[in-house]
Amino acid sequence: MTLATATEATPTPLSAVDHVRAMSEYGQRAEARAYALGNRGPIRVGADGKLLPEILESYWANGFYVFQGVTGPEELAELRADIDAVLSRAPVTPDATIDYQGRPTIDHGILKPPYRWAKPLSDPVGGTDANNGRHPAAMLQPDPGKDAPTWTVELLDGNLHLSDACLRLYGHPGLLTAAASILGDDFVPYNEVTFVKEPGLGPSVAWHQDGTTHWHAADWDQGAHGFNFMTQLYPSTAGNGVWVLPGSHKRGKADIKRMVAESGSDRIEGAVPMLCDAGDTIVTNRQLVHGSFANSSPDRRITLNAGFFPRKRVLNVTTKRLNGNVETYDLTRIEARTRILQIAIDARRQRFPQETPYAYRPMIGREDENRWNEATRAKVLKNYNQLDMFI
Repeated sequence: MTLATATEATPTPLSAVDHVRAMSEYGQRAEARAYALGNRGPIRVGADGKLLPEILESYWANGFYVFQGVTGPEELAELRADIDAVLSRAPVTPDATIDYQGRPTIDHGILKPPYRWAKPLSDPVGGTDANNGRHPAAMLQPDPGKDAPTWTVELLDGNLHLSDACLRLYGHPGLLTAAASILGDDFVPYNEVTFVKEPGLGPSVAWHQDGTTHWHAADWDQGAHGFNFMTQLYPSTAGNGVWVLPGSHKRGKADIKRMVAESGSDRIEGAVPMLCDAGDTIVTNRQLVHGSFANSSPDRRITLNAGFFPRKRVLNVTTKRLNGNVETYDLTRIEARTRILQIAIDARRQRFPQETPYAYRPMIGREDENRWNEATRAKVLKNYNQLDMFI
């Protein structure tokens, strides 16, 4: 097996089988390091209503924490069914008008196309100017084989208006308690997507750090760009999961291109996979160096991603979004986006009445205007992701 390097003029083709072998060797070395971090367990809250100090200390030390057993079997089944239903209605190709069963594709009046496509096992953004150039080094792209489809869905955009089960998960009281513990009671939501890594098809997401705005701020800190919740509908493994460089969120803007060059491949030394079971949620600092490899493994990964910011890092900030648009996030804009969170809390209350709903401090007293019903679905939730924010 010969793996292509950045110095080869004509890279040697890499088979999916060879990629599986290389990832297996890399993963075996890293899995023990991942578990040794000790940053996993159920959501546990102290008398002050916040995460226990040892959980917060572990999160800030490593940059991520695995919350185990966040969704039970019934809720997990509902989430899987909703995502599978959305995927089943995807067009057969990006510009097609029918789905895989020959049915006309559905246009629900959603302004931002919900399906994002990529070539199987490809690297769509590594080494390009895409996403404000935050993916400076390309990943290996194994050959998916002659029977692979031309395109695969790599991402669903707008979880909350695509899936009622995702909306209910968004209002999970344990996760929102964790958000307040990390970011403060006035935390701000910003974006929700589903990462789709079908076995033998899922493309890579080249190494990067999510933040784009505050790296050189005088008051920069290790939490300046917030975090993502990553709820896994299937087990996250070394072969299909996201890898991170623990502690890298503390060290400012990383020279990822140099890291890849020094490692001799896209398999950065010292990185670990974020391993977990179905129904677990990983909270991941957005400043961590992280990425995922082409999913040449036989295991599916579906990740429900939901991100949050510290309010002070967003309010009245002007920035360029990943699509190039320049926007200012004033209080009116932030409050419009946070309405969705209160609607999600009410949707969860209706589905899981045995739970104590989370009290989101910025919306206390505005619960009645943010109830979950068909009117708010049409007037508030639909196209809510037009208000997404990025820093």
